Amino acid sequence: MALVLLLGQPGAGWALSDVQQLVVESWRLVNQGYVDPERFEAVNWRRLRQKALEKSIQSSEDAYGAIEAMLAPLGDPYTRLLRPADFASLKANTEGTVSGVGLQLGLRPKGPGQGDDATIVVIAPLEDSPADQAGIVSGTELLRVDGLATSELGLEGTAARLRGPAGSRVLVRLRPAEGQERELELERREVAIRPVRERLLNTGGHPLGYVRISQFSEPVPLQFREALEGFQRSGVEGVILDLRNNSGGLVTAGLASADDLLDGQPIVATVGRDGLISPQQANPGTLYAGPLVTLVNGGTASASEILAGALQDDGRSPLLGARTFGKGLIQTLIGLGDGSGLAVTVARYATPSGRDIQNQGIEPDLLLPGPEPLDPGGSNDPWLQSAAASLVARLEADQAGQLGQAAQP
Repeated sequence: MALVLLLGQPGAGWALSDVQQLVVESWRLVNQGYVDPERFEAVNWRRLRQKALEKSIQSSEDAYGAIEAMLAPLGDPYTRLLRPADFASLKANTEGTVSGVGLQLGLRPKGPGQGDDATIVVIAPLEDSPADQAGIVSGTELLRVDGLATSELGLEGTAARLRGPAGSRVLVRLRPAEGQERELELERREVAIRPVRERLLNTGGHPLGYVRISQFSEPVPLQFREALEGFQRSGVEGVILDLRNNSGGLVTAGLASADDLLDGQPIVATVGRDGLISPQQANPGTLYAGPLVTLVNGGTASASEILAGALQDDGRSPLLGARTFGKGLIQTLIGLGDGSGLAVTVARYATPSGRDIQNQGIEPDLLLPGPEPLDPGGSNDPWLQSAAASLVARLEADQAGQLGQAAQP
């Protein structure tokens, strides 16, 4: 998920109880920031606020129910209430920590004739998490958690059900993209997120750098720069950037990483509620300007798609792998003051060439054959081997061209 963080306090001045103020403030914040104000007229947005306040609201739980009922007609599953535990968990994810089974979830609309509800799918498992070790792969539908239908729980409710104390167990029912439904029991545990992992490779006598970013959290920009600087000191001839199963995270972290690779070139264009397009440019100069190839797959989503799209459109790096997930919406997280919060869709984004990737994704320059590697970046990863071979072929072609030019009289 692409996120920016904004912490606020409920406004004062309403002759209402504190829990009623939560409803009013939630309405105001969505009214002020939601990306598609035309939806307000379609759903009679002001009347929805009035209907919410007509209910008996005596507790925080009453207020949360009223807010959820008020937001539902917008039809945007990413604009939602986050109860205190959910808000704290989502913020913790952006800071590089997580507890649970390690499933990163997203929403995928159903096809024509299959109903209007979106299905909850696995964007990617976190590396070395219980879900990863159980072999759960991108694109798998999550149908039930402990017997409860995810269609009833919703995205955040499903995520909340998957979390729990380390050592406890949870039963999930899954439907892979190609395969039969199955049930798995997973043991929850603390999952240490290492969002940036790097190492040196040697392919055909060419020293290469390999760096994998699994999620864009707060530590990523610094760790990515340190990896690139280490590659420079080691004298690598090229770099492989691996964004497979990177479900997104903080937009700011993705933009900072793009800035290290692009020299004053466009990164992304955001389209706000006023329809105005705000382009984001990289700063002049790069931390690494050498040859680069980038790996993507169906688990590459949101902030990582921003980076991949910029690298492709600007001609900085070819993309290898499979079509990306296709999430082109940006949410803001807003604290409501009682520990709960809102996620509000505030913008759409497009690649530098103007591509809207929502529900479409990005087609790589080179599709790699399936099945996808179960251990991205591992010793037996054929896609990584293909990326290294592609990069070496490019290096040798460049070297041959330079020799040819030097031999001319």
